[in-house]
Amino acid sequence: MTSVTVQLNPISQLTDEQFVEVCRANPEVKFEQTAQGELIIVAPTGGETGSYNSELNADFVVWNRRTQLGVVFDSSTCFVLPNNAKRSPDVSWIAKERWTALTLESLRKFPAIAPDFVLELLSPSDSLADAQAKMREYSDNGVRLGWLIDPETKQVEVYRQGQSVGTLSHPNTLSNEDVLPGFILNVDSIWK
Repeated sequence: MTSVTVQLNPISQLTDEQFVEVCRANPEVKFEQTAQGELIIVAPTGGETGSYNSELNADFVVWNRRTQLGVVFDSSTCFVLPNNAKRSPDVSWIAKERWTALTLESLRKFPAIAPDFVLELLSPSDSLADAQAKMREYSDNGVRLGWLIDPETKQVEVYRQGQSVGTLSHPNTLSNEDVLPGFILNVDSIWK
């Protein structure tokens, strides 16, 4: 199950409205779009990755319900980044004050905002180079913190805006008080 990139240029360049219409006309397909206008058909995950994604998302939801600091999103949420790329991280979070500053119309569409935090879980069919490029794009577009988790190598790449990428080998937990106050993610369950 590999993602497929469709190059529409030079024939066509989808407008933001046309991208939304393509997504609505094909609800069974998950799309992303690069800043260059390439349409990405995102492959569905396998059972193992889907289960991990659900567990990770649940940890963020429980923390956020307790702290009331922001809003958590699952992988079906598409954000329009400042470079006009349309991306759907596996897990994302936006601070409450930034989210509530958006208009109701923006909230109901693909929000034009970079999350404060994103998490991508590398599945067996994902390209590490593509995932790393996506994480750099997030950081370059205002995402303050990103975690790229690779269950196969048991490594986590940490992306912080304006800093070089850090790598953690087989960490038991992940946290960052600056962006996610009081949140601790136990990643031992992914290292099975």
